[in-house]
Amino acid sequence: MGNLLDNTTIKEVRIDDSIKESYLDYSMSVIVGRALPNARDGLKPVHRRILYAMDNLNLSHTAKYKKSARIVGDVIGKYHPHGDTAVYDALVRMAQDFSMRLMLVDGQGNFGSVDGDRAAAMRYTEARMTHASEEMLRDIKKETIDFVPNYDESEKEPSVLPTRIPNLLVNGSSGIAVGMATSIPPHRIDEIIDALLYRIDNPRCDIGEILELVEGPDFPTGGIIFGKQGIVEAYTTGRGRIKVRAKVHIEQTKTKENIVVDEIPYQVNKARLIEQIDTLGKNKIIDGISDIRDESDKEGMRIVIELKRETMHEVVLNHLYKSSAMEQTFGIILLAIDNNEPKIFTLLELLDVFISHRKTIVIRRTIFELSEARARLHILEGYRIALEHIDEIIALIRQSSDGEVAKASLMSNYNLSELQSQAILNMRLQRLTGLEIDKVENEYQGLLPIIENLESILQHEEKLNSVIKEELEEVKKIFTTPRRTTIEENYDAIDMEDLIPNEQVVVTMSHRGYVKRVLLKTYEKQNRGGKGKISGNTHDDDFIQSFFVANTHDTIMFITNKGQLYWLKVYRIPETGRTAIGKAVVNLINLQENEKIMTTITTSDFDNNKSLVFFTKKGIVKRTNLSEYKNIRNVGVRAINLDDDDELISASIIDSQVRELFIATREGQCIRFGADSIRDIGRAARGVIGIKFKMSNDSVIAGTTISKDEDKLLSISELGIGKQTIAGSYSIIKRGGKGVIAMKLTNKTGKLVSVLSVNDSNMDLMVLTTSGKMIRVPLDSIREAGRNTSGVKIVSLGDKDRVAFAGICSKEEKEDGIFEEKE
Repeated sequence: MGNLLDNTTIKEVRIDDSIKESYLDYSMSVIVGRALPNARDGLKPVHRRILYAMDNLNLSHTAKYKKSARIVGDVIGKYHPHGDTAVYDALVRMAQDFSMRLMLVDGQGNFGSVDGDRAAAMRYTEARMTHASEEMLRDIKKETIDFVPNYDESEKEPSVLPTRIPNLLVNGSSGIAVGMATSIPPHRIDEIIDALLYRIDNPRCDIGEILELVEGPDFPTGGIIFGKQGIVEAYTTGRGRIKVRAKVHIEQTKTKENIVVDEIPYQVNKARLIEQIDTLGKNKIIDGISDIRDESDKEGMRIVIELKRETMHEVVLNHLYKSSAMEQTFGIILLAIDNNEPKIFTLLELLDVFISHRKTIVIRRTIFELSEARARLHILEGYRIALEHIDEIIALIRQSSDGEVAKASLMSNYNLSELQSQAILNMRLQRLTGLEIDKVENEYQGLLPIIENLESILQHEEKLNSVIKEELEEVKKIFTTPRRTTIEENYDAIDMEDLIPNEQVVVTMSHRGYVKRVLLKTYEKQNRGGKGKISGNTHDDDFIQSFFVANTHDTIMFITNKGQLYWLKVYRIPETGRTAIGKAVVNLINLQENEKIMTTITTSDFDNNKSLVFFTKKGIVKRTNLSEYKNIRNVGVRAINLDDDDELISASIIDSQVRELFIATREGQCIRFGADSIRDIGRAARGVIGIKFKMSNDSVIAGTTISKDEDKLLSISELGIGKQTIAGSYSIIKRGGKGVIAMKLTNKTGKLVSVLSVNDSNMDLMVLTTSGKMIRVPLDSIREAGRNTSGVKIVSLGDKDRVAFAGICSKEEKEDGIFEEKE
């Protein structure tokens, strides 16, 4: 024992240093040898070994399938000393069309599904290579890549494949190593090849030029990518995040709508998604879902989400995107192994790595082919010499005692090399026929341009690049398929507005400034001359002053008597019952002291091709581009500059369809003039004269727009008399004139209250009175009459009641032809 200790060297090692060193060795082994792909061929070691083993088994894409167990056995036994399950799982993934953008394994049997079903056991399934994987192994036997010893040094395996396909970007990769992870999305092969071709020709191009060729990721399961910012960021820095949504369409049945999911985000389990949506519906987290079923078949995916009656599909969809896997965030990390080191690449760097790899492969292949061609040419030169002196050579060989003497004699007498001499000795007598002699000469002459071309590739970079480009073009032609993932330019994160139903509502405002919204279908339709329904309780000194029909997502612009403009989303107005008072508007917008809302208009956008036209009490009209009002502060903005004794009466949006403007006065006068006669001016400008009054006490009560002569103008007086008149009945005159008669006024009609432009007779008229009553009347029940007439009774009024306001809304008819009132 003593002698043993004497011959032993003991070294003290700190345990933390030992753990650190061992952990680093382990982590590098995982990083380089298992979890991360190579930047050149885009494969992890296990995938590379599977394809190489299949190639050695001669499993081309035209060969007979072979049992997966046999392939896995070869991989484990020769190259990959790990569990068979891990190897088989890797093989299965390469055969799944929902995992790979370009499949590398052609599987026969059950290889799993997008529902998360596992593949059948390896003893049941069969596999072979695809055409694409053959292109990845092409030229591997031409000394194009380095081979390294396998785990027990009994075999050789490729360190990388000489791929013609930019597999890392085409199929992407994901993996978690020690302290790092990769997440590279798949892409469309023709876009990547176009980028490679452009990069070869323009090595100093920037990412902006490449982004014109590479639209973005293209997932095998399709879906929609929202927003390009994450794509640009990932391609520029190597890291980024993109939003991927399911692709759906809406199917309308007789009674309701169904949401049909056609494509889901990448790597989402369809069965779990259906279960998740079903749970959300049953737990009332998402209201409006009555049933969900999977109707997917071999034709494609089809998940049907049935909605309840009167459920808005937009609202349910937004909830689904917010609460389920129908929207996913895909984190992009362009991490791969290069020169045995992990590195985060930009898109340009990945393109450069592949181009460099292809140059290396083509150069090494060319050297190999040139060496073989020269060797063959050398032999053929010997044949030519032998055939020129065939009789003498035959005699020389017959006189030689053995082969070595004959070889030496040939080398000395005819200046042949040892290889040439041996080749001549090995010639068959058949080569002496005239046909064979011609073949030798033809082969010799055919090799000369081949050698010249190969030498040119090695000598000129332009020629080398040309070869690489030709091969890429060939790959592009074979493997290009249509884009599966749609890319939308912008992504708007789902906020509370997206969860508000798109509904038609009636917004009412009282004289004292109380506002509310009520569902349009609350009001029932009545016949002309009806008494109406109470639209809202008011204070004794208050009455309903105005109302309008809008969508909950529309924007309301409030324009005050002082020419100030405020705006508010319709859904921010409290929803109440029909008889409720509502909420004071001063609690919703910042009105100033003594400021009163005079008109309200709605819009769904602020397009700069539209304008806002204002009408004042004193007959001033002004036009301003609508886009100037899209960003309004809480304190509002100046919409029009008014004279001291003037105030704003109404405003309207005009676009390219509007031909004329129409102004009506309280005393029954009106004027019609061209909209183009007024140009857009700034927000704070005063405007120009629209109409001059015949009577000093007259004032403007309405301003509206006309699109065509066939439009109708609906006039209503304060005692409930109304009529429809063709717009063409009013002649077009120059702006600023006194106009013509709009409505014949009498003691039975009272003064003119409102004039509305009607371009669709399939609508209803809604009238509000000063006592707070509202009545809904079909427009087609109000007869047409000339401009110099009075009209018919629209609503019966009490002795002190008067028409305060009138507006037009859409029909909302039930099967029995009336509206169903709901308390």
